[in-house]
Amino acid sequence: MDKIASFTVDHDKLEKGMYISRIDGDAVTYDIRMKKPNGGDFLTNGALHTFEHLFATYARNSEYTDSVIYVGPMGCRTGFYLILRDSVSYENAIKLVQESFRFVAKFSGKIPGSERKECGNYLEHDLEGAKAVAEDMLEVLEGYTVDRLNY
Repeated sequence: MDKIASFTVDHDKLEKGMYISRIDGDAVTYDIRMKKPNGGDFLTNGALHTFEHLFATYARNSEYTDSVIYVGPMGCRTGFYLILRDSVSYENAIKLVQESFRFVAKFSGKIPGSERKECGNYLEHDLEGAKAVAEDMLEVLEGYTVDRLNY
């Protein structure tokens, strides 16, 4: 089988940030790397799960709701994928991620979709962990520009 594109990226050289992973037709996949790959520090399951609920909720309720195809975690627990239609400019994709992470960092209250009937693992959430990850990444994303989207 052919090696998929994401496996051709040297993960030992990859730093925290936001990157364009691939473009398929009108779908742009963004690789939002929140932890340095193979760095020994990974998103905990609870923080990752809560982050997913909050990030997806914000993105799907943003002005770009009709262009959001997917928001979900990486299996390696170093970040998230965001897939948007190409009608969202690269600048606005960065803005959406920054706004989403600000939302997570400041969130208080009941986590959306965290009831037993709404979630397949409703007991494993960590709001404080998700907020800490968001705050850390906001420092990385501060002043982020389109030219930094390339691996």
